Amino acid sequence: MAKNTPDFVLRPFEGLPGEPDWVALKELVPAATATARTTKEHGARDVLVTTVLPTSWPALHRSDGVVLLALQTVGSSGDTSRDLAVALLEALDVEPGTAVETIGLPEPGPRLQDVLDLSVPFEVTVLDSFAYWLAPDTERTSDLQAAIEEADSGIVETVKIAAADSAYWCRMGAREFLRWAQPHDEQVVLDALARLHARRESGFEGAKFVGYFRSSGLVVPVWELAKGSEAEDVEAPVAAFRPKFEAALAETGPLDANERRARAGLVARQVTLR
Repeated sequence: MAKNTPDFVLRPFEGLPGEPDWVALKELVPAATATARTTKEHGARDVLVTTVLPTSWPALHRSDGVVLLALQTVGSSGDTSRDLAVALLEALDVEPGTAVETIGLPEPGPRLQDVLDLSVPFEVTVLDSFAYWLAPDTERTSDLQAAIEEADSGIVETVKIAAADSAYWCRMGAREFLRWAQPHDEQVVLDALARLHARRESGFEGAKFVGYFRSSGLVVPVWELAKGSEAEDVEAPVAAFRPKFEAALAETGPLDANERRARAGLVARQVTLR
């Protein structure tokens, strides 16, 4: 990479409130918004962070003045946070009703951690429609309505559960899963999962641990749920499993032979997302 471009950053969202939810919205959740605000230096403007915008726009200054920043875009550099900051700053600068359709390869400069007010919580709202693309007072022509409905048809049913931070139930075809983004260092999470798996305790009531995703330097363990499970069905089992998982995360001793074998098996179950 050229010297005048940002260096690669393994955990681009580290230091932001709700880092695991940033990763989840970037990679796993089809339609959602979340709250953010720029610093006073950048106008103390409210920002609606989103999963995706039409035709993969990086950002949109909506006609009603709301600024939207999309996470599910293809980055230009090795630092996703820098790429997103470029799109956000451009969106703040353009006239309402204007989309930021592309961004070039950025030079080193402010990242989201520099542009956003880090005291504002990243509160996620999972949605079942991309209607948020439009300002509320926008006239819904038949073409606009058809475009929204076509986009909505591809949404995977997803629910953010309350029993654990950054945990999402989803239904894919006839199967249901729980995907739980972790805030901890990757090696800590893998060691914890290995300890539980070696003790045959990596699953919980009605759920079997099946593998994990890796994205933006974090780990997202995945459990397959009992067929037909709804989001509300996993709240109590996850709440009961959480202390056991947290205890395993807190263990710091070396893995024993069984746990090392379990950990080696886990590596074969990983999927790296970009």
